[in-house]
Amino acid sequence: MIMKNSTKQRKPLGAISFNSATVVKKFLSAAPERARDVLVRRFGLGTNTKRETLEAIGNRSGITRERVRQIEAAGLEAIRDSSLFKELQPAFDDLAKHIKKLGAIVPEDALLDSVARDENGKNRFRFILVLGASFFRERETDDFLARWHIDSTTANDIHEALSKLYTSLSDDEVVPEGELLDRFLEELKGVNDSYKNEEVLIRWLSLSKKVGKNPLSEWGRMSAPAIRTKGIRDYAYLTLKSKGAPMHFSDVAKTISSTFSKKAHVATTHNELIKDSRFVLVGRGLYALTEWGYKPGVVRDVIREVLKEQGPLSKNEVIEHVKKVRFVKDNTILVNLNDPRYFKRMKNGTYGAV
Repeated sequence: MIMKNSTKQRKPLGAISFNSATVVKKFLSAAPERARDVLVRRFGLGTNTKRETLEAIGNRSGITRERVRQIEAAGLEAIRDSSLFKELQPAFDDLAKHIKKLGAIVPEDALLDSVARDENGKNRFRFILVLGASFFRERETDDFLARWHIDSTTANDIHEALSKLYTSLSDDEVVPEGELLDRFLEELKGVNDSYKNEEVLIRWLSLSKKVGKNPLSEWGRMSAPAIRTKGIRDYAYLTLKSKGAPMHFSDVAKTISSTFSKKAHVATTHNELIKDSRFVLVGRGLYALTEWGYKPGVVRDVIREVLKEQGPLSKNEVIEHVKKVRFVKDNTILVNLNDPRYFKRMKNGTYGAV
């Protein structure tokens, strides 16, 4: 069961009780001067918030990148061995509680966004995380974003559950958010129930680079056409899929603009629909999704294809089959069907192709 949590954590929570600037200043005071300078530049802790690479610092100081790495490591160790490190342990405890509240494992960007509003603050918290013994950083991989955790067992369980969830989804499958969360919960049976609220589950899902959601909060593999949204074609696909019926290209453009707040010019939208095989013209300016079974071509060609597949059919049967694959009026079908150049009426009242 998913426990609802109405708190929206879009901005820093105010759950951190310590002043990060004061804490970082004290930590740096425990490092040797040369190491302090390297740490400030490596973590962007000075007036310049840009974090410098080992190579950039080495080039500026006239030493190798390996020597810079050694100085950085020595500086961190000096801080950890200082009396200040023990004195400021409550800051680490406070941050650990915050991470636990977020779900014990959190995408790096989401964690930093939750504790700081500007780059200076984020750099300070990144430095505190690196210093603390309770915090573990996992590098970004092909499957997951960079993330921090405080519980290796839970972290491993989440990684495994996300991998199983991805495997359970077919290539083009798209599911509502509620259904996906239920499926995710099935893979999380060994995880502490205290974490299982909707907000934490969605944050865990955001760790994955292979599972994602579209602007309609439908979930699936990131490679699925209904999930990836890179341009007008993809938004047009979502629009038609959501509608569930053919639409005029001008209405597609208007819906993209109103639903997704994306500028979609009518002419541009029409051109994109023409170029993409996911869409098929089924009437005057009307487009459907190819996956619905609609077929391109003039009505005459569609009737011929239907008769080729089904054999001779009655007038009503022809109308029924054609309308399954083409958005067209009954009379238009009959006009084409009664053209003796292409179709003939049998003695038993059925029609066949000439």
